[in-house]
Amino acid sequence: MKAHEIMITEVYKVTEKDTVRSVIKKFIEYRISGVPIVNDRNEIVAYVSDGDIMRYIGKHENLVFDFFYYVAVIRGDDEEFEDRVKKILDLNILDIAQKKVVKVSRNEKIENVAAILAKKNIKKLPVEHDGVLVGIISRGDVIRHCFKSII
Repeated sequence: MKAHEIMITEVYKVTEKDTVRSVIKKFIEYRISGVPIVNDRNEIVAYVSDGDIMRYIGKHENLVFDFFYYVAVIRGDDEEFEDRVKKILDLNILDIAQKKVVKVSRNEKIENVAAILAKKNIKKLPVEHDGVLVGIISRGDVIRHCFKSII
């Protein structure tokens, strides 16, 4: 069995021109936690997850407490903090994204996909063919495929 046989072909993705704000809106709207970032030729140039965004916020220690305090308590009453948050939201997504993308070919064997997901401790793998994004495959896809005939 190959990756293209179980991958999802309707992939949520963003472009290299997107901002952190537009990506977070997609995370919220589609209830997803990560997306491939593509160029105008649909080639995968990076990947961003909610973890990447949280790590970025975490690197700016003063923002971590402020962010949660703002969301939980202030909700818009602190203009200085709101300006700092807007600066992050207006960043180009490539400023935060992982540029060394772990990805697989559409012809990759499922057992290799499972091994990569486990070894790299990642949730999803973009799938490409001739350098172009054609799908995405998740740990859940692999688990469902492997166990559906047994259970």
